Parts: sequence; structure tokens; C-alpha cells
Amino acid sequence: MKELFWAVTVREAREAILKNIKHYPGTEEVPLLSALGRCLARDVVAAEDVPGFDRSTVDGYAVRARDTFGASEGLPAYLEVSGEVLMGRAPGGAVGPGRAYKIATGGMLPPGADAVVMVEHTEELGAGTIGVTRPVAPGENVIRRGEDIAAGSVVLPAGHILRPQDLGILAAVGVTAVEVRLPWRVGIVSTGDELVLPGEVPAPGQVRDINSYSLYGAVKACGGEPHLYGIVRDDLEEMRACLAGALREADMVLLSGGSSVGTRDVAAQAIAGLGEPGVLFHGLSLKPGKPTIGAVVNGKPVFGLPGHPASALVVFELLVAPLIRCAGYPGDSFWEFPLRARLTRNLRSAPGREDFVRVKLKLEGGTLWAEPVLGKSGLISTMVKADGLARIPATKEGVEAGEWVEVKMF
Repeated sequence: MKELFWAVTVREAREAILKNIKHYPGTEEVPLLSALGRCLARDVVAAEDVPGFDRSTVDGYAVRARDTFGASEGLPAYLEVSGEVLMGRAPGGAVGPGRAYKIATGGMLPPGADAVVMVEHTEELGAGTIGVTRPVAPGENVIRRGEDIAAGSVVLPAGHILRPQDLGILAAVGVTAVEVRLPWRVGIVSTGDELVLPGEVPAPGQVRDINSYSLYGAVKACGGEPHLYGIVRDDLEEMRACLAGALREADMVLLSGGSSVGTRDVAAQAIAGLGEPGVLFHGLSLKPGKPTIGAVVNGKPVFGLPGHPASALVVFELLVAPLIRCAGYPGDSFWEFPLRARLTRNLRSAPGREDFVRVKLKLEGGTLWAEPVLGKSGLISTMVKADGLARIPATKEGVEAGEWVEVKMF
């Protein structure tokens, strides 16, 4: 049996997989209200300015800013009110020197006006005259035409996952349907003679299948379509037949268990015989998750995840989740550990290997703290108790209590 000598970094593993993937899910057009959480297939370009006219951000009076210069409570600037801007309608006239138009929030600015005085900074003097008690600068309390979105600009780029606010901006530019990427169909297979279904009572030496269910949830949470292919025994031909069937129906296959070095672990052999280029690496220089297999079979990615539940989910978060979320890795976003937190205790780490530590986050005195959730990678409870992963670079031999670390939340 060969030893794990193909160990690569997470970044190298990602690059190897991407280089060989030839099969990606297609696209479909969906109504805007059905697009939440979907990944855009192409850039959305604005056909018009938003807003389409200069508009007020406050209730008050549209004015020429120069007419208010020097105004104060002791010496107001006196302006004649020429009319009122009605909501949803264009102004009936223009603002000339020494004049003002009454306007509500969102109203269209009349020609000639370049600012709005808040109603709180005016006083009604009768006979259609107001006193302005505070000057305004040009552009004050006004949103200019195209200030939110300029015609011809990219509103949202391809690869963007649509959030609630994104549906709003698409509605603002008149988009009622968008082209999105179809979700990855992900086949999930668990291996091991010791596994039984959750509804069964394990006999001595047996354990219930955890990974099928946690990985099903992980795929679903990323926007993929998970499909369970059951438990496969540690038999080369049985495993190969199951994987071949899953690959015919799915865009990607996740196999958990059977990836360690040992006489009963046949995952790498089963994957290697399915198609080209086959196994690209067998081993990652990280903890937990070292015995991970990465392969591409006839253009489709196949991941042999560790059998330990925590290890399987950590590797999923680092390698698989970014691929499912955007039908391809969007730049280096998979590598983002956007939060910074201080560790609550010392941690040892082996140099030359990246460590990803499960942590629970807490905010104290304005500082974010990461408390390591210690436990072996076979314990699913450590993932349940944790909020995310803290990354310890391969260049470090450990981290001291109080030291800053990068964190990615689950």
C-alpha cells in the first residue's frame, strides 16, 4: 500500500481541481422573486440612471443654495414660495432667484434648484414667504440623478450570490428576471463496514452514519442539490459501481470515509479506475483533514473526505463549499477568513502544516475573542459547539493566548 506522499496545501489542491474540471452546471432564467440565494450567471448592467431625476432626501423647500448663504436665526434669508412639488409628478415650474418650492422627501427637484432646506430650518412668515435660518450648500439634502446607479454600469457581477438587498437594486433598474447558474447536483456516499442507518440500533463495533446527513445539510446550505446514495461497504467493486452510478447522475460526488492509508481503505483505488485524469492528490497538509482525496473524473470533481465527522466538514468548508456556492471559485473568496479575533488560550501547531481550529466566538469589551473548541476530529459535537474556524498558518509553530487569528464563520 502506498503511503500518503501526494500531500499538498489547500491552495494547491484547489488549483489542481479547478484546472481539470470540464463539467459545470448550466444556467436558467428565473423570476426576480425566485432568485434569492442563487448565483448570477452573467453581469447585470443598468439600462438607466437610478434615480432618474434629482430628488429631495428631506421634507422642506427646494432652493438655490446661493440664496441662503449667510442666513441665520437672527438674520434669516427671505424667500418667496412659488409652488409645491407633488409626489409622483414633475414640478410645475422652476426655482428662480429669491424663490423656493415646497417639497417632500423623494420629490423631484424643480429646475433651477440645487439644494433643499429642511423644514426645521425655516419659518413661515405668511403671504407665501419663508425665512431660512440656516444656509445650505449646493447638493445638500439632494440625491443626484444616477447617484445610486449610473446607466451602463455593472449593477451586480456574474458569480454574485443574490441577497435580499440585491433583489431591491435589480428591481430599481427594472430587472424582473435574471439568468442564474443551476445548482450543483451533489452525490453523497458514505463508506465503512461499521456504519448503520440512524434508525438502527448499532451492534458492538458499529456506529450510526453521521456524514451523509451533515454533508447533505452542508450542500443544501450552500445552494446545492444533495442526493444520498447510501452506505457502501469497504469493497472495491461495490464502491466503484456506486461511484460510477452517482457520477452519471450528479455534477460532483462526495465520498466520506475510506481515504486513510490501510488495507481496508479502497476509496482511492475505486476513484482511480473511474475515468481520467483520476486522483490528483491524496493527502492535504492541514489538520484536521490530512487523508483527503481530490480527483476529477471525466470533467467532474470527486472528493474523498475523511470519515471523521469534524474533519469531513472542515475540508468541505475549505474546498467544496466555495465551488458549490458559485458553480466555480470566484477569485480567491474561498480563502477569505474575514474576521480577526484574539485566542483565549495557547495552541500548539506543527510547522509546515496549516491548522484549522474550531472556535466559539464571544465579544467582550469591544474585542472579539475566539475560544478553541478542543476535541478529536471524530467528535461531531465539536462542530456543533463551534461558530467557525480559526486559521493557523503553516509558517507558525503555535499561537499564544491573546494573539490575533483569522476566522471564518460556518
